Amino acid sequence: MAETAVETEAREAAVEAALGKLDLEAKTRLLAGQDMWTLPAFPEIGLASLVMSDGPIGVRGVRWSADDPSVALPSPTALAASWDPELARRAGVLLAQEARRKGVHVLLAPTVNLHRSPLGGRHFEAYSEDPYLTGRIGTGYVTGVQSGGVGTTVKHFVANDAETDRFTVNNLVSERALRELYLAPFEAIVADAHPWGIMTAYNSVNGPTMTEHHRLVEEILRGEWGFDGFNVSDWTAARSTTGAIDGGLDVAMPGPGTVYGEALAQAVRDGRVEEAKVDAAVRNVLRLAARVGVLQGAEPVVPEPPAPVDGAALAREIARRSFVLVRNEGGALPLRPGTVALIGAAARDARVLGGGSATVFPAHVVSPLDGLTAALPEGTLRYAVGADPNTELAVAGKGFALRTVCHDTDGRVIGTANAPDGHVQWMGSDLPEGVTHEALHTVDLTGTFTPRETGTHTFGIKGLGAFTLTVDGTTHFDDVQRPVKDDPFLSFFGAPEPRAEVELTAGQPVEVSLRYVVDLPDDMPMKVITFSLCHAEPVRDPDELIAEAVETARGADTAVVVVATTERVESEGFDRTDLKLPGRQDDLVRAVAAANPNTVVVVNAGSPVELPWRDEVAAVLLSWFPGQEGGAALADVLTGAHEPGGRLPTTWGSLADAPVTQVVPENGELPYTEDVFIGYRAWERESRTPAYPFGHGLGYTDWTYESLQVTGTTVRVRLRNTGDRPGREVVQLYLAPAQPDPTRPARWLAGFAGVEAAPGERAEVTVELPRRAFEVWDEAAGTWSFVKGSYELQAGRSIADRRITAPITV
Repeated sequence: MAETAVETEAREAAVEAALGKLDLEAKTRLLAGQDMWTLPAFPEIGLASLVMSDGPIGVRGVRWSADDPSVALPSPTALAASWDPELARRAGVLLAQEARRKGVHVLLAPTVNLHRSPLGGRHFEAYSEDPYLTGRIGTGYVTGVQSGGVGTTVKHFVANDAETDRFTVNNLVSERALRELYLAPFEAIVADAHPWGIMTAYNSVNGPTMTEHHRLVEEILRGEWGFDGFNVSDWTAARSTTGAIDGGLDVAMPGPGTVYGEALAQAVRDGRVEEAKVDAAVRNVLRLAARVGVLQGAEPVVPEPPAPVDGAALAREIARRSFVLVRNEGGALPLRPGTVALIGAAARDARVLGGGSATVFPAHVVSPLDGLTAALPEGTLRYAVGADPNTELAVAGKGFALRTVCHDTDGRVIGTANAPDGHVQWMGSDLPEGVTHEALHTVDLTGTFTPRETGTHTFGIKGLGAFTLTVDGTTHFDDVQRPVKDDPFLSFFGAPEPRAEVELTAGQPVEVSLRYVVDLPDDMPMKVITFSLCHAEPVRDPDELIAEAVETARGADTAVVVVATTERVESEGFDRTDLKLPGRQDDLVRAVAAANPNTVVVVNAGSPVELPWRDEVAAVLLSWFPGQEGGAALADVLTGAHEPGGRLPTTWGSLADAPVTQVVPENGELPYTEDVFIGYRAWERESRTPAYPFGHGLGYTDWTYESLQVTGTTVRVRLRNTGDRPGREVVQLYLAPAQPDPTRPARWLAGFAGVEAAPGERAEVTVELPRRAFEVWDEAAGTWSFVKGSYELQAGRSIADRRITAPITV
């Protein structure tokens, strides 16, 4: 929501009045944060505590627990696959509603880093390989969240495009690549959405770490672009008191043990830091507080929240509009009348979101099996596991009824809490009621487990420290679990260790307990208690499971196979080493397709995976991480109640053909040697053909592009729905220099628009090409250069399916 000049002036006056009442110690304490998620309150100036929380697909709140459920939307790659900034805005409005419900003032989202290489492990949390598409979707998201009176922090500024050594890596990026690619989404969002916050990344760029990068933050972000929001570090990223404040960092999180606070006050007293720099940072924080309504005397930007949004309904709509149908031979979809064989472990136990800080806990999850069972006529659906992508233990979930019990050193109970699954994660003061870090000695995760299957069940532990694991009255592990290597984040992202194998009978509950002895160093900057009770079902012979799936598929009219990645494949904290589906899933698909030519494969992955069998099946549908309503949305699309609305925001291809694959630094440095050629730009430059190109996606109808008219930089495209169903088309506009220039891509996305039409109906879209589409960064001059001359404007359905062209001269 835009702020008027009068409102801005009044708010600034309130900020200055509040700033004038704070002494040096108070100001520096405000910049340090008070705990994991909040800044301190100062009642004497009318400042309440400002609360931040992770996103981007849901609002977790200050407790990383399923006790307080959150709406879980589809992953950011799914949202970008809609190619619909208005849908992103609506998602933002819902998240603002969720934030206000949970008392959160600032959402730590969106992530607008680029898919530089398909090996990036956290790409499900970012939008696209293309900076223009990323900027448009991010602008919609930020606009929506802030229209609800909740701040955003666009992250991770900048070039945080991989996870390997992300805390220490120095990314070497040319100025041109920075400007044209990596800074571009941030610049667009600052210009078009006016975000109230930005988060600076762990990594360094061309030397300085981003929390100390004066040039990128103070000169470009604030100076050139006019950003007036607050700049918060990624958690534990700030390393130097003087470096951070000189570099333009406003808030160092989490508090209170950061490089700010008393350390910053002392630096001012010693003359190493000018107090005016502290004042500038505090002013930015107070401006944020005024905007979100926690500073008395300042009218919030949004006095009344928007009308309520049905979270489940919107999650379902985003999911089905994000699904990308990349193959549909012989009209395999929508499903024909008859029987359906649903196959795959991920069809029963769906993966709906990515791993790491993006995790939230929805009140319910609709799996593909749930969704299709509800949608199809009774008796027409049969299910088989086929193959399980999980090659390690998973967090205890289905069949477990758990709670946590906290004890002091004398063994007295000092607090309890519900535990909807086997994962315990308490950060900072996020402890059960009545529990403090000083008093806490042990945590018991205890309850019952009712098996779904008879056989040998495996139990294990994820985490570091002293544990005692007991199952059905027998203690199976009572020892210290140590890291396999010196990695401070292993307890967050490491693999669980199997510790017990127990023979159990389906339907017969047993007692389970995992005791953890708390031993946190006094100097630990961030008090985190995290561990998991993990479990695996009885392991059956993989060939036997595939054979069962084949027999199930053979007798069905259609076979639907759901394949998936796992949290050990796509998560924050590490990059991928290959693009293969885990386990025996490729073997499963090939076997089912050989038995049933009408095989549909649903790919449950947040970013590209290799599909070596793609030409052997009738249809391939990409469902991303589809959020809590993913199974219902899948049923909508498979049955034809709705068409799949997505288009690829990123090129899908094999790792062998991918042009950019280097994500591992050498001697602490990662050169971006590809310069401005990433994604489809690089695939075209190398003359390589991907499995599925950028922008590709099929619907359930056909479109004819009839005319393309260009007037100045205004483009009109007329097209007609020539199929027999209503549908939505994403008209994509690519700009190509008439004379090839080896220093520039062959073509690039310059605009897009969605259009809907009934069968036989004509439609028209109008797109204004942005000036930036014709500009390049001139490194010698240090400015943008408008490249005059002749171009060909190409309109079509993907980067590889360009239907109609027109010349354009600027």
